[in-house]
Amino acid sequence: MKIYTKSGDRGTTSLVGGTRISKAELRIEAYGTVDELNAYIGLLGDFEVNFDKKAFLKEIQDRLFTIGSILASEPEQTKKQIPDLHESDIEALEKAMDVMNESLEPMRFFILPGGHQHVSFGHVARTVCRRAERQVVRLAEENDTDYLVIRYLNRLSDYLFILCRFMARQLGVAEVAWKARV
Repeated sequence: MKIYTKSGDRGTTSLVGGTRISKAELRIEAYGTVDELNAYIGLLGDFEVNFDKKAFLKEIQDRLFTIGSILASEPEQTKKQIPDLHESDIEALEKAMDVMNESLEPMRFFILPGGHQHVSFGHVARTVCRRAERQVVRLAEENDTDYLVIRYLNRLSDYLFILCRFMARQLGVAEVAWKARV
């Protein structure tokens, strides 16, 4: 199978369902950002500090592929069965956050991204997740969009923030406090 089809050479792509739309459409931007986020989640899973979370991070990647499939589909398409999200996917993120949070000090200040390269990459993933969430919210304002997608992305960004704090603790690096200039 060839990876190139040449069908997108004029700046359009097909949704699941067959409709061709511009690659500049918000829907394409949203699922492209989810794809970017998926790559960062894979990177986080490759860090030794996260080896004990690798299976869960792979599960998150699977859910992000599900979200990409949902966003790449026409709302009424019936040609292909699209995987779906479940409330339990959000609950899994919450449970994982609760477990990590048990060993963390309470936050007493805003935290600047940094302190260690792994933590910094985690914060990049978190901010990409927030961008994807904003794009899906805009898409939902224009089109019928599954709000479970928005909720999942919202909770995932929270998970990534807690993961960054947890990685910093595991790596023995201090969190960088933001001190406002007065």
